[in-house]
Amino acid sequence: MIAIVDYGLGNLGSIVNMLKKIGAPAVRTSDSTVIAQASKLILPGVGAFDHGMERLETLGLIGVLTARVKENRTPILGLCLGMQLFSRGSEEGSRRGLGWIPADTRRFAFGNVESAPRVPHIGWNTVEPRNGTPLFHMMPEPPRFYFVHSYHLACADPGLAAGHTQYGYDFCSAIEADNIWGVQFHPEKSHKYGMQLFRNFAERAGC
Repeated sequence: MIAIVDYGLGNLGSIVNMLKKIGAPAVRTSDSTVIAQASKLILPGVGAFDHGMERLETLGLIGVLTARVKENRTPILGLCLGMQLFSRGSEEGSRRGLGWIPADTRRFAFGNVESAPRVPHIGWNTVEPRNGTPLFHMMPEPPRFYFVHSYHLACADPGLAAGHTQYGYDFCSAIEADNIWGVQFHPEKSHKYGMQLFRNFAERAGC
């Protein structure tokens, strides 16, 4: 059973529908007992970094999530803000992140370039996958996903990046670090590409 962590942020209904279409048993929950028993986890997210961390703390979920991910090595997929929360912190706020990966969350910074793209980055864009990553298994190339964000991960270890996207410059749009997977885009809004990504997580993560 995949537990979709419900901390009040994210497109949970769309995620549930996607998983239902691919036949992956899933439940949306804020119950730490359910999270502690799930075989896989999804941490969605929309909104501000500090608010996301505050919600996880208020619901008492940081401890159980960290135990599952770091001690039990339970596969987890972070979506948009959910992936950013895996980092050490964000330029958007002052709270510490979960700190599961050596990365920081940075705002798009293009300098004083007249032709700089607008922030936030909104709309469809392509992802250049790292060779061999199961995240993008069996996808048409180049895979396209729907993005809505002003911040992105800056990884201290370039090897964490499982995919890159061009928006003014190359940024990390997907990560894979053993049992920790994450994407900056919204697969639940990305039609066949998003469905295949969820299928890859359900069938290949932790295998």
